[in-house]
Amino acid sequence: MSRLYLVPTPIGNLEDMTFRAVRVLKEVSLILAEDTRTSGKLLKHFEIKNRLQAFHIHNEHQALQGIIEFLEQGNDVALVTDAGTPAISDPGFLLVRACIENQIDVECLPGATAFVPALVQSGFPNNQFYFEGFLPHKKGRQTRLKEIAELNVPVIFYESPHRLIKTLEQFAEFYGSERKVSVSRELTKMHEENVRGTLTEVIAHFTAKSAIKGEIVIVLNAPEKQD
Repeated sequence: MSRLYLVPTPIGNLEDMTFRAVRVLKEVSLILAEDTRTSGKLLKHFEIKNRLQAFHIHNEHQALQGIIEFLEQGNDVALVTDAGTPAISDPGFLLVRACIENQIDVECLPGATAFVPALVQSGFPNNQFYFEGFLPHKKGRQTRLKEIAELNVPVIFYESPHRLIKTLEQFAEFYGSERKVSVSRELTKMHEENVRGTLTEVIAHFTAKSAIKGEIVIVLNAPEKQD
């Protein structure tokens, strides 16, 4: 039986690659990559010389049938994205669904996912939480922000550096400037930064920076209970 493997890759520190992930990438017939240049560097580091094919948001619909046929011929395939676990705010869902519909085995390896360390080290209660990922940039954004106001658990967002301050300012507008928030930047990398406080405090911290760089995870705490 052929199998699709979803293989997490490090979100920064290459030491977070697992032995199993390296083995699977060496054994499969084909590796699908969100960006072949980014994944090519990773594969070279771990001396993985397997065939590499682009699979990203712009070609996944067109490439889907060919990949399913390749799997049905008895070939194992691995899917990787630029960083983290495939299908978490990255390509992968369509391929997983197609494999299930065609009775092809799917196996997801455990590994790096940016929102888990960001949530755990936020210091907020995490027995329940809501993963939002990226908010809509324009259409539907305000509606979504209003809907999130109804949630009584921590909410996790992904955001780009150039939109961070604007997003935090919108949170202050919709949820109050004293709402607690934790922002994690460059997780697992040399310049990792975790900033915690009220929205007012965290906005001030990042506004004072000359430049904001790196991948960002925002954890918005649940609203404080009123006595």
